[in-house]
Amino acid sequence: MHKLLVPALVFLFLPNGVLKAEDWLQWRGPGRANLSAETGLYSQWGEDGPPLAWMAEGLGSGYASVTVAGDRAYTSGNFADSQSALAIDTQTGKVIWKTAITEGAPKHGFEGSRTTPTIDGDRLYMVSSDGKIVCLNRESGDLMWSRDFSDWGGKMMSGWGFSESPLVDGDWVICTPGGNKGMVVALDKTSGLDVWAAKLPDYGDEDGVNGKGLRDGAGYASVVVSNGAGVKQYIQLVGRGLIGVRASDGKLLWRYDRVSNGTANIPTAIVDGDHLFTSTGYGTGSAYLKLVANGDNVSAEEVYWLDGKQFQNKHGGMTLVDGYIYAGHGNGNGLPICVNMKTGEIAWGPERAAGSGETSLIYADGRIIMRRQDGVVILLEATPEEYREIGTFKPAYQKGKTWAHPTIANGCLYLREQDKLMCYKLKG
Repeated sequence: MHKLLVPALVFLFLPNGVLKAEDWLQWRGPGRANLSAETGLYSQWGEDGPPLAWMAEGLGSGYASVTVAGDRAYTSGNFADSQSALAIDTQTGKVIWKTAITEGAPKHGFEGSRTTPTIDGDRLYMVSSDGKIVCLNRESGDLMWSRDFSDWGGKMMSGWGFSESPLVDGDWVICTPGGNKGMVVALDKTSGLDVWAAKLPDYGDEDGVNGKGLRDGAGYASVVVSNGAGVKQYIQLVGRGLIGVRASDGKLLWRYDRVSNGTANIPTAIVDGDHLFTSTGYGTGSAYLKLVANGDNVSAEEVYWLDGKQFQNKHGGMTLVDGYIYAGHGNGNGLPICVNMKTGEIAWGPERAAGSGETSLIYADGRIIMRRQDGVVILLEATPEEYREIGTFKPAYQKGKTWAHPTIANGCLYLREQDKLMCYKLKG
């Protein structure tokens, strides 16, 4: 048996009734830890994988994942005339509504949308790839409010479009315009009005790693919450590095630039008490940091560094289970690997496993589900002892690069594949 530390489970009262912890309300789920609390899964996983309940169509092109609340799933997609949010019936796969969040065809993120909708009560929050945060009514899809990132001089570190999934924290929604007037901003979640805007200094051209200059602007990660060193703060990976912003007023507390590269900084950081784990691809590497109180400030001290040959995660994400990080390693390879987070020692891997390319993943019920770039899905035990593969299967549909991360909600595994969404039953 594996002991699992997960965020406290709560019941959320929404207009459609009680939503239990089995719902998946935001990017990477409760606490953004990518840990599902569901049990009794995999009872129907045979040699060909779990049974396919349905396949939805008409979602547009996209790498966005899905969030789920009760009988609805939500995602985003690109169409010829818009980038849109969509609601899908989780019983039938029927598209219930579609709402444009951009005017005309997307100017960025041309290969597909990236933002995974955040569910909060009767509302949805998402970021368009051309730089706009929107709030929609969850039931009808009607636009409640929107803000353009140009209000803060919005900027991406490179040209693939904004990819963030906004964080709702209490009365605020937190997002990352990446501009000189606001790198990270807090907005009133009901009105979209400003609460504070965190700014970064002008680092000029001197800042860089190994002689390579870093870029201004937002990265491709999403914000997580830390209470490290006794200070509540928002952790975000941007063009200039991993940063900590004081939650109360938006003050920049610290910055760690070694993990940054000049192409794309993508993985969402892992929070564990006073510690953080961060990684990027393009040959960069990974770091384990400790947050330490420093007067009225907080500093981030490097505990250890793993170079790109030891461990780098490009964009498939990382998941912490019982002190061990499970992920795909390598820039474009995504080879399954398990790393002891406190020591940096490699427990197993990298493995030449089934499938190829980048690897996204999710934890549930003592096991890890990995999804490779060619669509192959792997089920393995969540153990640092050795790589224990239980089974693999190829989903009913695959096209191009399978980059959307898997979601588990209410006994189902959701796999987004561009215009389609597959729902597989993990228990009866």
